[in-house]
Amino acid sequence: MRSSHGIRNAVMAAAAAVALAAGMTGCSNDSGETPKSVASKAGEAVESATAAAASEMAKIKGGLNAKADVKAGPTEAENNRLSNEITAANPTDKAADYTVLVNWKDSSGNLLDSTVVSIDAVPPGGTKSATAQTHRDLSGTPPAEIGQAVRH
Repeated sequence: MRSSHGIRNAVMAAAAAVALAAGMTGCSNDSGETPKSVASKAGEAVESATAAAASEMAKIKGGLNAKADVKAGPTEAENNRLSNEITAANPTDKAADYTVLVNWKDSSGNLLDSTVVSIDAVPPGGTKSATAQTHRDLSGTPPAEIGQAVRH
């Protein structure tokens, strides 16, 4: 099984950071960064992350929507990184590979982090799992959601 990772953050998370920064423009941290500069960096990271996830999913040619075949297990946290076991159940009569976009969202529905996981050679009628892990530190244990799954 191979695991390839790409990240994707929501623009809504950046918008929240920008809104926070707008309310705190006179403040700065120990390094002299203002919330506005931090929000600007967050916006750039969102754009880069979104492009990385889209690029990873775009590599899949000729796949079928298989979101119903894939489930996320409970969220586990270790050193502020979150992980979930992602399981693909192959209902076909041939071995299949799955590429899965996994999202973690806060309680307001804002996307916190995403990753792309590959689950290769899932046997016909069988299941196979891989671990999805966040790319950055997150607090709490929000559930993982399957954003997209492709069987190929």
